[in-house]
Amino acid sequence: MIRLLGLFKKKEKPQSKPKKEQTSNKKNNEVVAGRKGEIGEYKIDIQLSQLPKEYMYLNDIMIKNAKSASGYSQIDHLVLTPYGIFVIETKNYQGTIYGGRNRKQWLINGKFKMINPVIQNYGHIQALKTLVDKRFHSSFISLVSFTKRCKLKIDMELREISADEMVIYDIYLTETINRKVSIAKLKDKEPLLSEGDIQQVYNILSKANITDPTIREQHNKSLKEKNSTNKSAAAKCVVCSKPVSQKVKDYCMANKKFDGKVYCYEHQRSR
Repeated sequence: MIRLLGLFKKKEKPQSKPKKEQTSNKKNNEVVAGRKGEIGEYKIDIQLSQLPKEYMYLNDIMIKNAKSASGYSQIDHLVLTPYGIFVIETKNYQGTIYGGRNRKQWLINGKFKMINPVIQNYGHIQALKTLVDKRFHSSFISLVSFTKRCKLKIDMELREISADEMVIYDIYLTETINRKVSIAKLKDKEPLLSEGDIQQVYNILSKANITDPTIREQHNKSLKEKNSTNKSAAAKCVVCSKPVSQKVKDYCMANKKFDGKVYCYEHQRSR
């Protein structure tokens, strides 16, 4: 009889997991994201190592930039060739990327915002120009690379091989550099940078590179704080300055007809 009653006893509900585990999961996600970024950088580094021997390249350069919020610019990769100085910004996002050359912010999957990487890399190049001779200023070429985990829906002019500002998939990085060098050779038979010039620029940028871990950590902390502040700032309608919710803001940013501007519900209908 006792055994029969035992069969009808209510099963005890499992105890809920402590909140600390949620924090642990968040940290795990950050670690995974960091590892993906490291793998992406490693893939780029392998590609760059396969470029012609007369080319020189630098990875993870941080230099002073008075116009930057943190006071510094961190550049993922630099490739010095006889026909151009390639400044490379790498992105390891996943999803559909929407953006245009002049839009301050781009969107990931139509929801999540990111800084326009073309404008970001433009700032890097301007900082680099303060370090090198003016005769090299016209030699800078901006390349922004995304992994194939992304689908690019951006201005087609940014995909043109003849452009000085390009957005590409990372697997085509060395191919793009080689193609652009070949095109430049057709225009200018004489190299824009001699072997001595390349070595000179390499030495200047190597010397300017900030390796102090404390300064680098402070730079990254400053960027995180800025992003956090931007996210928490209330968005306002550009017509009446009425505060709008994050949901309304995201809707406007994802809708092309609003051209990257935020409108309240009333003024959305008048567009």
